[in-house]
Amino acid sequence: MRSDEVISRLLATGGGVTSRREHPELTGAMDRLVRANQLSALLPGVYAAADSAHDPVVRMRAVMLRHPDAVLLNCGAAQLSYWPEMAVDVVEVTAPQKIRPARGYRFTRRRIPPELMRTRSGFRLTTPALTAIDLAPRTAAESVDLALRRRVVTLAGLYEALRLTPNRVGNVDRRRILVDSRNEPWSAAERRAHRILRRHRLTGWTSNCPVWVAGQLYYLDIPFRARRLAVEIDGRLHEDDGDLFESDRWRQNALVLEGWDVLRFTWAMLRDHPEVVVATIKAALRERKVTAGCR
Repeated sequence: MRSDEVISRLLATGGGVTSRREHPELTGAMDRLVRANQLSALLPGVYAAADSAHDPVVRMRAVMLRHPDAVLLNCGAAQLSYWPEMAVDVVEVTAPQKIRPARGYRFTRRRIPPELMRTRSGFRLTTPALTAIDLAPRTAAESVDLALRRRVVTLAGLYEALRLTPNRVGNVDRRRILVDSRNEPWSAAERRAHRILRRHRLTGWTSNCPVWVAGQLYYLDIPFRARRLAVEIDGRLHEDDGDLFESDRWRQNALVLEGWDVLRFTWAMLRDHPEVVVATIKAALRERKVTAGCR
């Protein structure tokens, strides 16, 4: 088999990367393919096909091949665990040894507690709890909201991750975000709604309450369970996702038939007219009799 074919097979079986260290007999062929712009050196001695060199998963796999004791952080860890939609412009990595800078990578030396690391499909990365709090300041808490919504973390687990990583720059902001998350919002719009309700001292509500209706399990954004009043928050995602829009209407009809009143508020309503939102909820509560609540 020709050396070019061997390298292609190694790339295919190695997740898009191969290394000079593991295959010294192919050094000459690798150098030739680099000169021909068919291979790209992602890290010293680690190569990927030129047309896949910008794929973040390939770049992260290159780190694992070159530095098996490294740990992937932040956006890369999020993409590989609970946030596959997360864009990864720079692969952020921590390792016990000092690593030479490389284009498209950011290397640091930071101790990660063993309980906050996991191995997944050959990648070493931070757990969703640590990833979420690491990213919280730069994502305006979206990393926390999404982790809670996808139920890959608990609020207690987020606090534990913060406790295990003390004395870090940004921890004051991270703690503030966790305090603001005490009602466990699943989106920025829900987070804003929770703040409004707390500020106006409205009580008797929970968040993301599971309810069975006509054999279907639904999660209500902000139910006042004793009054069978559901406050639904239509965040920005609802404006762009046609399937979500449709499913919300089916859900609302099912809830109404089960005796629930449903109020809907958009991001713009919460942002621009919070007093009207509160007044509307209060008026609806006055009209509702106390009932058994979620079931």
